[in-house]
Amino acid sequence: MNHLTAGRWMLLAPLVLAACATPRLPATPSEAAPARWQATLPHAGDAAALADWWQRFNDPLVAELVRDSQMSSPTLAQALARLAEARAGVRASAAQRWPSVDAVAQAQRSSSAASNFTPTTQGSIGVDAQWEVDLFGATRAQVAAAQARSEQAALGWHAARVSLAADVATTYLSFRACEAQLQVLEQDAASQTQTADLTREKVRVGFEAPANGALADGAAADAGTRAIAQRADCDVLIKTLVVLTGQAEPALRTRLQSGRAKLPQPGTFSVGTLPAQLLQQRPDIAAAERTLVAAAADVGVAEAARYPRLTFSGNLGIGALRVGGNSSDGTSWGFGPSLALPIFDAGARGAREDAARARYDDARAALDANVRRAVSEVEEALVRLDAATRREGQALRAAQGFLDYFAAAEQRWRIGAGSLIDREDARRTALSAQNALINVQRERIAAWITLYRSLGGGWNPSEAVPQ
Repeated sequence: MNHLTAGRWMLLAPLVLAACATPRLPATPSEAAPARWQATLPHAGDAAALADWWQRFNDPLVAELVRDSQMSSPTLAQALARLAEARAGVRASAAQRWPSVDAVAQAQRSSSAASNFTPTTQGSIGVDAQWEVDLFGATRAQVAAAQARSEQAALGWHAARVSLAADVATTYLSFRACEAQLQVLEQDAASQTQTADLTREKVRVGFEAPANGALADGAAADAGTRAIAQRADCDVLIKTLVVLTGQAEPALRTRLQSGRAKLPQPGTFSVGTLPAQLLQQRPDIAAAERTLVAAAADVGVAEAARYPRLTFSGNLGIGALRVGGNSSDGTSWGFGPSLALPIFDAGARGAREDAARARYDDARAALDANVRRAVSEVEEALVRLDAATRREGQALRAAQGFLDYFAAAEQRWRIGAGSLIDREDARRTALSAQNALINVQRERIAAWITLYRSLGGGWNPSEAVPQ
């Protein structure tokens, strides 16, 4: 076989191999959702209300705080930075499709015994070019993987935005519920202080036993202690809102003064009857799908590394040489292919392919887990919402009943027909019932927020990510 024939086979062999050995990327699996929800669905609302859910509270401060948080959140800033990095990765991978061209310039002055130590000056300037043919789809797979990771990063920003809005709304709700409970405790502490003063006067004139005076003083001190502890809990929630929104605490406290102790009421929205719709509404599931696509593309890259690589390279240059006063110059060029054939690497390429397939299996399992977790989160939110809604009416009747009973017990005590101990028992029961009512109301609203988060928070796939 002459040299020309050998050169032709060197060029054609990779093309023949490519026709029969180009790797196929694993397909993305379609995940099955349950046929229907097992929990009770809310009856009110419409599906469109989910898109801007936090703006549908009867308290406009909720939407304002969510907007503040999204404008200054370090979490969203990190997500945008990761997205910028991923987009740069796409450009870098796509650039490998094209030849690389470098300008090269060099100069050297030397002297040696071979030239009787005559000074020699030489220099050159030229251009080197190189292009690797994407025979087995390695570059295409790298671009696909980079693109999938870029889309994953964008979806990560959407998921962080949804989570942040839910965190702000939940914290604000907890703060207003804390204020409502503090208001009850402050009223109770003031009432107990008046009762202690009255009882002390009765003890002085002999109308009450000293033990009842001690009981009244202890109850007043206990009520004051509860109010102090509750106020501290409210202050902690304010500081949490400061962290979430990035607002200065004095300014935030001023904004929170209006609407004190009023729980924000959410606008309702409907839940689709088909759980499969959930897979199209959650950015975290879409991100997990893009992770799987990227892992599949990585398998293609690892497979392609086991096959020959064909590279074309060329150069064009101008050089000059000066020796002992004599000089010469000229041009040079070169162009040709090179073929690298993997022969032996002690199993390194195979190991890298096995690792890529393992990462694909891991990403596929992670997607399955994400789908199951998403369905579970929606089911749990629906159960809590239904239970809190039904409990609220019972809690309201209980609070009113115990409050009426306490009013009657206090009236009997004031006219001397009842004991202070009975009055204290009625007071504690009424106080507990009022706190329970506030907690149930908070749980119902929190269940709506959790349902909002678990349904994807109104994520719209067409919504653009800030550049």
